[in-house]
Amino acid sequence: MSYMGEALIEAHLAAERGETPVGAVVVFEDRIVARAGNETRALFDPTAHAEVLAIRRACQAVGSERLPGFDLHVTLEPCAMCAATISFARIRRLYYGAADEKGGAVEHGSRFYAQPTCHHAPEVYSGIGERQSADLLRAFFKARRDE
Repeated sequence: MSYMGEALIEAHLAAERGETPVGAVVVFEDRIVARAGNETRALFDPTAHAEVLAIRRACQAVGSERLPGFDLHVTLEPCAMCAATISFARIRRLYYGAADEKGGAVEHGSRFYAQPTCHHAPEVYSGIGERQSADLLRAFFKARRDE
């Protein structure tokens, strides 16, 4: 099973709802525990990013505010808010697809996990499904500009 492929399904579903197409899945012991796509518009909530929603759902599923040993697969480099959420949840590994030079905070921008105030940094693996993730985002925003 491709976990990034599952995250991409969530991103496609988000796009169909008119949301920015970002998807995420939380995995523990080779099993998807939670999944989400962006829902900021549907929930009128600027914090309803795919990563945050997937982590919230995983925490609820296991009855804990921390997820040590869990991995997160997300289609876009997390922003500062999502990077902090990943850190606070104690996610073990972060896999992400497309880099976000403008809004990303893992390998771009503030580089959250490199800051001395960061209490927990996951192992980070970037570029997983990068082309598919980037293509989906480009097509989504191109369609919005063409409307």
